[in-house]
Amino acid sequence: MHIHLDTPDLMTRVRLESRWRSAGATVTSGDGAERPDLVVVDLATRDVDTVANWRERCPDASILAFGPHVEGAMLKAARQAGADAVVVRGKVADRVSQRIDEAMS
Repeated sequence: MHIHLDTPDLMTRVRLESRWRSAGATVTSGDGAERPDLVVVDLATRDVDTVANWRERCPDASILAFGPHVEGAMLKAARQAGADAVVVRGKVADRVSQRIDEAMS
């Protein structure tokens, strides 16, 4: 499974990339030529338009957006912008790890 993590936050990126790579995924965060299976967007550092841009760029990829639990309106707007799923920040690592496990089975 190829995951593209869209966040400029270094601490978030290192923590999530490490966990997902150890689960067997390929994780990128720059502009790569390979099309991802899953795009993960950090709404704490990106706006909802980023979700719409990814949807247009990678129409076949799943998009998961995550953000602070207190930003319910932003999470809802991300879903309306094209995210297949939205989760709170504390659940993103587990949710994606679960998807990796399912893809590897």
